Amino acid sequence: MKPLLAFLLLGAAATAFAQMPGPYGVKERNTGYEEEAPWQEHQAVELPAFPKPEDLREFYVGAATTNKYFIDAGTLAVGSDGVVRYVLVVKTAGGATNVSFEGIRCKERSWKHYAAGRSDGTWTRPRANRDEWRPIENKPVNRHHAALSRDYFCPGGIAIYTADEGRNALRLGKHPTAD
Repeated sequence: MKPLLAFLLLGAAATAFAQMPGPYGVKERNTGYEEEAPWQEHQAVELPAFPKPEDLREFYVGAATTNKYFIDAGTLAVGSDGVVRYVLVVKTAGGATNVSFEGIRCKERSWKHYAAGRSDGTWTRPRANRDEWRPIENKPVNRHHAALSRDYFCPGGIAIYTADEGRNALRLGKHPTAD
């Protein structure tokens, strides 16, 4: 009986304390914290070196695709703006190879296309209005972005901390904390 009485008294005291005005009560707001500044992407994102075959790390997207997907491990980087940037290489079943430089914002589950690779080993930037952030959706057209986000670079919606963490996830076939 005594533990029940103590529990009830403790609950009543906590409720009364929470309703009191003052530094810890509900009537006064905590203004000691600054609001988070709006996110800004780095203004100048430098294009990486073109991918080397020996740096390509294949990753699994799903059984429904016949394409093969690779990340150039040498270009994988986590920016101070929180964007995970990488070079993606897609080899189609028909023999075509597509190369792109991209980034993922884990918190917003979005991706951006920075440049496309040409067959001569150079980059071309997208036209105006083509370099905006787009939502990551698990649809056939960009299933690889969903896989990269969910399984490798953004476990639990949080960006990896280092490029080595991302390379390790690629090596293991999935980030150790991915669902």
